[in-house]
Parts: sequence; structure tokens; C-alpha cells
Amino acid sequence: MQNMMLHSFSGALVRRTIDRSDARVPEHAHDWPLLSLFVMGSYLNQTEIGEQFIAGPSAVFYAAGAAHRNTAGLEGFEQIEIEFDPAWLRAADMPSRPVMCWTGGSTSADARAIAALCSHGVSENALRTSLQRFLSSAPLAPPTRHPAWLDGVNRQLREDPARSVSELARSASLHPSWLGTAYRHAVGEGLTDTAARLRVEHAVKLLRETGLPFAQVASEAGFCDQSHMIRTFQRILRRRPSAVREDRAFFR
Repeated sequence: MQNMMLHSFSGALVRRTIDRSDARVPEHAHDWPLLSLFVMGSYLNQTEIGEQFIAGPSAVFYAAGAAHRNTAGLEGFEQIEIEFDPAWLRAADMPSRPVMCWTGGSTSADARAIAALCSHGVSENALRTSLQRFLSSAPLAPPTRHPAWLDGVNRQLREDPARSVSELARSASLHPSWLGTAYRHAVGEGLTDTAARLRVEHAVKLLRETGLPFAQVASEAGFCDQSHMIRTFQRILRRRPSAVREDRAFFR
């Protein structure tokens, strides 16, 4: 299994894990508890609590020894994995169930913040504090409500990320300002963030799985030009397209 190690501490390992489109990851487990943080793409997650298709901000906790397997979606999948020794965490409480999954809402927004922190030079104490806070509060968070209009809005965004908020709101018979607030609450990121992420996901697949020139990748992914693609990559992934192209060496 090829992973990109981001940080290695005395009792915690932080990795970037990348799966190509339609990759199948066989059943496996970890010696330490692990927190998986969504970055982009989609995947079918299969555990003892069943199957769940994940295609947006989310986090999954696996206790030590909890078996799971994944199947990546059409654009592949990227995640940040934090594997840690419970003694290193120094937390009074740990999630009581062997597998827990959070999708959408404020909990997923918190998970995205930790993933962003790990993409930089995070210190051991900062990582420990963030994990302590997340693992103590996330299990207590109420389930995020899945509104009836959400699937339709997400489907339209995937078909055309350039759709305006007004168009999306009109199709769902909702007020644009209300939709923007409600969408962020339900998903854990804003409508414009989702639209940008979807463009980046498609560009990332082309960069990792083809040899197309950068300008052509930008055009096919719906960016105005190559400069627009670079700015969006730095905002969403905190990496340049040239660095992402090199990720193919780290496919799992």
C-alpha cells in the first residue's frame, strides 16, 4: 500500500492516501485507531455498520482492528488518514463504537479544518489538541438532517458546476439566500466551495491519470484558463496542479 507520509510523531502518523478512479481497496484494518478525513472525490465505504457512498465533507473513525474496504468513484478519492496511539492522545474518552461516520453539517466542517491543518506543518501538540476536541464532541453531535432538495441540487452541481445559486434555488423552489445558508449547514461547505471542488476533482483525475497538457486539463475541467485552475487548486487543495500530477506515484 503506497501512501504519502505527511507527518510522523511519537504516537501518531498522518498520511495522504490517494486512490485512482474505480480503485478497489481490499478489506483491511489498522493496529491503532484511525480517523479518515475526506478531501475530494467519492467512494463506497463498507464496514460492519453497512455500506455508505460518500461524496462530500465527511469523517470516518475506525477503532483498532475494525475491518473496512473501499471502492473509489469515477474521479478517484483522496483522504487524510490520522492513525494514533490512544495513550498518545491523552483523551479521557474515545468513541465507544468500532466504526463511526459523520457526513455533512458542522462536524464535517470541523473535519475539513483538521485535514487542512494536516496539509501544512502542523505541530504534534496542535494535532493532539484538534483530535481531542473532535473525538470528544463529534460523537455527541446530532445527526445532520438530509433535506429533500439536497440530492437535486447536488446532481445539478455535478452536471454543471457553473450553475449559479439563483438557478439552483429556482429549480428547488427556494430563495437563493436561504439555499446558500441551508446548503452550508447540511453539507459542511458552501455552494461555491462545492462547485470549485467538483472542478478540481475532475482536473485532478486528468492530471493523475492522463498526460494531457495543463492548459487542456484546465479547459476540460471548466476553468477559465490555466491561471484560474492554479488559484483554485491552491484554495481547495493548497497545492499546485504540478504537484498533483506527481501524485500518480502514490496511488494506493
